[in-house]
Amino acid sequence: MQRNTSFDGKSRTFSRNIYGTTKGQIRLRVLERDLAEWLSERPQPLRILDAGGGFGPVSQRLAADGHQVVLCDLSAEMLDEARAQVADKGLSERFDFIHGPIQSLTVDDLGQFDLILCHAVLEWVEDQAGLLATLNALLAPGGTLSLMYYNRDGLLYHSLVKGNFDYVHANLVRKRRQKLTPGWPCRPAEVDGWLQQLGFVITGRSGVRVFHDYMSNVHGPFPTEEDIIEMELAHSRTAPFMHLGRYMHVLARKP
Repeated sequence: MQRNTSFDGKSRTFSRNIYGTTKGQIRLRVLERDLAEWLSERPQPLRILDAGGGFGPVSQRLAADGHQVVLCDLSAEMLDEARAQVADKGLSERFDFIHGPIQSLTVDDLGQFDLILCHAVLEWVEDQAGLLATLNALLAPGGTLSLMYYNRDGLLYHSLVKGNFDYVHANLVRKRRQKLTPGWPCRPAEVDGWLQQLGFVITGRSGVRVFHDYMSNVHGPFPTEEDIIEMELAHSRTAPFMHLGRYMHVLARKP
């Protein structure tokens, strides 16, 4: 039986610790930048699946631009928050909500989508290759998958820099699971391999938080949040910094 992670009971902590911080704003700005560039060549309204989208911080902005969204999540709490936010913004007619695992979604029930968002989900799922196969089936030919995942290479580098050698020797497995630490961090080379096996063509790649988490000893005045975000955006697509991001964002096209 495949294991997924639900955020029931953790939704408020997740919202506060992720999107209520600079690191959450970096995530949103990188995703928005990458998707805005892709969408600029596709002005028509699109049909979008937000797979494991939580309360839909990215898909809400896309719906506001006129796109139609199906948001699926395993957490009832997250979906309740999404419904409330969507209603408050007057976007309810552009959303459909599904409570359940992504793996339960079928083309027979939903049809196919022009764009699928799967952000910070893959690292919470045990059968990662199987999840990507499900998303591939739901994506229309010529459509694009926006996949953001927790980067195991970035986690390893962060652990080395911080001197957490016991954690490194333990193969990045903690004795006690932390509430918001993903169970299955992803190796980019492995994810690329799964995508290529499914026939995807990778068209874009960005690192997310390529230096923010390493800013422990800043000399002089600490930069503002906007200064940090702008510098993250400037280096998110440049090697070697891109590969050190705590998350990796990939745009992959289905031929």
